[in-house]
Amino acid sequence: MSVKDKYQPVLNLGEKLNIKGGDVSEENGILKVKGEASNQYEKNLLWDKIKEIGGENPSDIQANITVADTSVYAKHVVKSGESLSKIAKHYYGDAMKYKKIFEANTGILKDPDVIHPDQVLVIPNP
Repeated sequence: MSVKDKYQPVLNLGEKLNIKGGDVSEENGILKVKGEASNQYEKNLLWDKIKEIGGENPSDIQANITVADTSVYAKHVVKSGESLSKIAKHYYGDAMKYKKIFEANTGILKDPDVIHPDQVLVIPNP
């Protein structure tokens, strides 16, 4: 199995996330990956996938992933049935951080208990 085949799930995720300027090459058994994620959350998703496949410090991949917008952690499109606490749990691992998301979105939200599908929320940096 080539190193590119080994890390194909990372490349697939990069395509799904629309990583910009993506470049992939293989040299001396090392996969070199370069690209720009929209935000830090997407970059973290890619690194999590790399570590899932190659371990905590993989030696057979070099990834240079930059972030286009460092002012926010992510942007989230609200889906039916979601709440700010559920969204906070997803991004931060802590439902009680919903207040942080609410405070970052007071321009479109008036009440932390009222959000609507298709609203685009800013998820602030942790």
